[in-house]
Amino acid sequence: MKSKNPILQSKPSTQLTIFCTRAVFTMYVFDNFDPEIFLDYHWQKRPAVFRRTFAKFVDPLDEHELAGLAQDPRIDSRVVSYTSPNWQVEHGPINDFEQACQGRWSLLVQSVDQHISDADALIRMFNFIPYWRLDDLMVSFSNEGAGVGPHLDQYDVFIIQGKGSRRWKAGEKGEYSTYRPHADLTQITEFEPTIDEVLLPGDMIYIPAGCPHNGVALEDCMNYSVGFRAPTQQDLLSSLADYSIDLGLFKKRYQDENLTPRRDPSELAPSEINSFRTMLHEVIDSPKFDRWLSCHFSDTQLNQGYDPQHNPDYSLEEILTLFDQHTVFERQPGIRPIYLAKHDPAQSLEIFIEGQAYFAPAKHVTEVRKMLKMPSWQYNIEGDDATPLSVNHFWVHLLCELVNAGAWLPQEKTEF
Repeated sequence: MKSKNPILQSKPSTQLTIFCTRAVFTMYVFDNFDPEIFLDYHWQKRPAVFRRTFAKFVDPLDEHELAGLAQDPRIDSRVVSYTSPNWQVEHGPINDFEQACQGRWSLLVQSVDQHISDADALIRMFNFIPYWRLDDLMVSFSNEGAGVGPHLDQYDVFIIQGKGSRRWKAGEKGEYSTYRPHADLTQITEFEPTIDEVLLPGDMIYIPAGCPHNGVALEDCMNYSVGFRAPTQQDLLSSLADYSIDLGLFKKRYQDENLTPRRDPSELAPSEINSFRTMLHEVIDSPKFDRWLSCHFSDTQLNQGYDPQHNPDYSLEEILTLFDQHTVFERQPGIRPIYLAKHDPAQSLEIFIEGQAYFAPAKHVTEVRKMLKMPSWQYNIEGDDATPLSVNHFWVHLLCELVNAGAWLPQEKTEF
């Protein structure tokens, strides 16, 4: 008997090339959503539902493509299912969907924006919040009655309704008891909802960190969760320590000042504590701290996964030839550059992409910033004071580095 569930009707292709993404065909536009009003009245304050945020919403992928991503071991995925009275969680790669998808179930895949160009275009609609806060786009497919149960998240999230419909309940921040119906699933006890609404395609719900919520699919449906990271002190200290070790930084050693005989050798004196505090303050106050922070937030842990055939090592001469051929260079999904705010236009710019630093001299900063914002870019000789290509060392070197890093790739020409 043929399964009624579309994701099980045909086996997802194991040949899906997840890192060779299709061109962006979908243009997303906010129709009934004002970012300024949202930030003033809702951001990190209370849950809210926005109707027809995308009046003509187009799903950036379907459940079969999502299932294909879930088969790849490099991508974080899971199936959460409920068959009374038991919850089950199976982590990817998911190779047997018939076995994993039993009862009421949801397939959830993280960082889809890193692999699907249209998904990347959707998440960039939220660029009114800085890149360093933006985490990823999680996509889920659920059958009727499925969800992951009432729970809390420690990050802010927008959840866009794709095809199908889902009933959402959300409440205010408070103290809630948690429990684990499964070792890999944390839920909370029932809460008093302040929102209880059904979302249709193009609708969106915003849920601040710490607010309880529960979504239940009313039919087969797709959902798109735009999450925002909020690092803990522990996260930052761990990353800073790794950065200092990797680059051999912050090696100043403690020295005693005016040490006198100690009556009680077990004592740690207040002056000594202040000396250690001063040492750590010197680290935080260092310009290297600013550089680390930019580096840290630019690293999305994107696994480029390019093979030499797909992403050959381009020479400067080959990049120059591509410029001469008016080649369009496409920014790859998931790439989110970070740089420190500069108020002096005469200053050079240091840009971080996936933890790597790139430099732009002051004369090119304006054009570089434009390039970083666009999904595709083409060298424009007129826009660069008509400098002959053969002597424009900066752009040739920059694009060569970005292409060989897999961040921007030359667009393949299509023959008709």
